Amino acid sequence: MSEDRITPELLWRLPRVGSPLADAQGRRFVVPVTSYDIEVNEGTTRLWLGDGERLRALTGDVSASQPALSPDGSKLAFVRKASADKDAKNQLWVMPLDAGEPEMLTDMPLGVSDPHWLPDGKRVAFLSALHVGKWTLEETAAEAKRRKDSKVKAHTSDQRFYRFWDRWVCDEPVQHIFTVDVKTREVTDLTPGLARIFPLMESAGTWDIAPDGSEVAFTAVRSEPPYHDLISGVYRFKLGEAPRLISEWTTSHASRPRYSPDGKYLIHGMQSEEGFYADKVRLVAYELATGKHIVLTEPWDHSAESWEFSGPDTLVFLAEDRGANAIYTLDLKRALQSPGEVEPQQVARGGWYSGVQVRGDTVFTTKQSHLSPPEVVAVRLDGSGEKQLSHFGKPLLSELKLAEPEEHYFEGAEGNRVQMWLLYPPGKERKRLPLVHLIHGGPHGAFGDQWHWRWSAQAFAAEGYLVAMVNFHGSTGWGNEFARCIMGEWGKRPYEDIDKATDYLIERGLADPDRMACAGGSYGGYMVSWIATQTTRFKCLVNHAGVSDLQAQYARDVTPGREKALGGEPWGDQEGLDRYNPIRHSKGFKTPMLVIHGEQDYRVPYTQALETYNAYHAQKLEARLVVYPDENHWILKPQNSLHWYGEVFGWLRRWLG
Repeated sequence: MSEDRITPELLWRLPRVGSPLADAQGRRFVVPVTSYDIEVNEGTTRLWLGDGERLRALTGDVSASQPALSPDGSKLAFVRKASADKDAKNQLWVMPLDAGEPEMLTDMPLGVSDPHWLPDGKRVAFLSALHVGKWTLEETAAEAKRRKDSKVKAHTSDQRFYRFWDRWVCDEPVQHIFTVDVKTREVTDLTPGLARIFPLMESAGTWDIAPDGSEVAFTAVRSEPPYHDLISGVYRFKLGEAPRLISEWTTSHASRPRYSPDGKYLIHGMQSEEGFYADKVRLVAYELATGKHIVLTEPWDHSAESWEFSGPDTLVFLAEDRGANAIYTLDLKRALQSPGEVEPQQVARGGWYSGVQVRGDTVFTTKQSHLSPPEVVAVRLDGSGEKQLSHFGKPLLSELKLAEPEEHYFEGAEGNRVQMWLLYPPGKERKRLPLVHLIHGGPHGAFGDQWHWRWSAQAFAAEGYLVAMVNFHGSTGWGNEFARCIMGEWGKRPYEDIDKATDYLIERGLADPDRMACAGGSYGGYMVSWIATQTTRFKCLVNHAGVSDLQAQYARDVTPGREKALGGEPWGDQEGLDRYNPIRHSKGFKTPMLVIHGEQDYRVPYTQALETYNAYHAQKLEARLVVYPDENHWILKPQNSLHWYGEVFGWLRRWLG
């Protein structure tokens, strides 16, 4: 394609901006920005300081991340490797914000993450792992060396939960909360003997320190071994005391505790339905003095995320809203007086906000859209005065012709209105275009007005395709029931929605009915496989990390709740399990399929890809297999990603012309 179009190579040259961290006055902020070297095949994250209109790099060629500003704003704590050695662990560093060299404060055997300053400014708290039963740093260091030197690398388990995402967790160390004295370097374990599992996908941001520094609250798995369920809970403890579960009354997950600035309340999230991971997150106020819980947002049909305080009486948070992410505020004082009757107020919407931090009357966050990767923005609490504070992507994007997005609604399954994003290829007449449906994963997720690095709709459109992204039944952002209604019926309403969206595009003359394809990952890959059993209207299909056999998918990492999501158990309702099971309907396979998977994928084991590919070739059908031995559920390495885009675009060109 022309050089004025976005390409996969350009995607990897664009800087990737993380969440900003502002000082107490909101005058300056620190933001991590990752830049990739395609030849080296890895990225480097640097911390940048924003001061007015200027941005300058604070750190150099060794990746630094997870910044934390001291209470007086004079020092910056962050995480960085002790050296450039690939086996070196991340340690805690501190540097003066205005001038001076960073100093390494810790030498933890298994590294550190997520630093938080204590209110006195003399100590920094952080997470670091210890091997179970090896509760001192010396014992854990010795155990780590023993494991590294051992010739036996076997994994053993007698628990239901033993793998997660791309690693074995049955013999993993567990996180503890430590503090280090900035002057003396003395390290203290605040949670001695704790064997709870902290959130495994991302522990950062899942704990908090009280405003007076006297206690800590954190999120951890409250279920007991062998983990026949896997429910998270909120714990709190006074320094020097043992943690105590405070969310035992909840019927599903509790998460993300945040202390109110006046120290009276602990706000956390709560879900009600176990086994439905997309159940909406309600906000709960826990009164520290009395132990009373007050559910604040039960009637509100949105799911809160990233909540933080603005003063003692206002909560600021994000929630998905019909294909966008919006900023909301909640008057805590009124909500406590009339629980469930005070609805959060939407103050800003459009594009996709990620993470919030409040300073005075200003919210610092990142914002992205179909037309822009994430950049730092600031917006007032009333939604006014939004201002972009960083422009890291501008030098590369300013000369490009990007695909124009449009939002459409059409009549989907059961006559319900369903939303779809369309991106038109730049410079092409909007008439009888080759169509590529991108199908999102989850299934409980959504295509928002947002940039995407791994499945860039802009890159697909730059290849000359009309890109359709349907937020089918099961998607989040349209209420709890819309998300929940596909439980046990994965192949029903979402397939009907995609089919009807295709009709809609053909009837309006936008899509060429003779040049159409579908591509999706995870649940999207499942849907691609299901589409292959139901219709031959598409010329080709792309199935990345897709579920193809609901019975064999029992080899995945987390199995509780599968019967509710999939419709049955292998030893129980097999008819329900097979009703929408692609491999049981694989006699219908006809459409050529590209099958892609990562060998380290434990969420959808890569044998699902082999099963689909083998079923194709056993029936003498057109199929191509691509397996990445060094990738998990996602393709994350730059050169693998470029190869992935090459395979996908090559397959589409082959069949769509």
